[in-house]
Amino acid sequence: MQTFVGMILGALLLGFGVYIYDSMQTSEVANGQTAASHRTIVNWDVADAKWQLLKERAHDDWVRISAK
Repeated sequence: MQTFVGMILGALLLGFGVYIYDSMQTSEVANGQTAASHRTIVNWDVADAKWQLLKERAHDDWVRISAK
């Protein structure tokens, strides 16, 4: 059980760390080619779209399962 909790906490810490790192970097879109050396690790727009799609699908599946 401790290993499982450790893996969950490690994943959350990694995600939070990447978000903090990316929030401190400049965007290549905002600053053109000069920002190429300061690119973010994660494309947060794509990650948000995928997260919204996952939430919508989970909700639809929950409605379908609970209707039975």
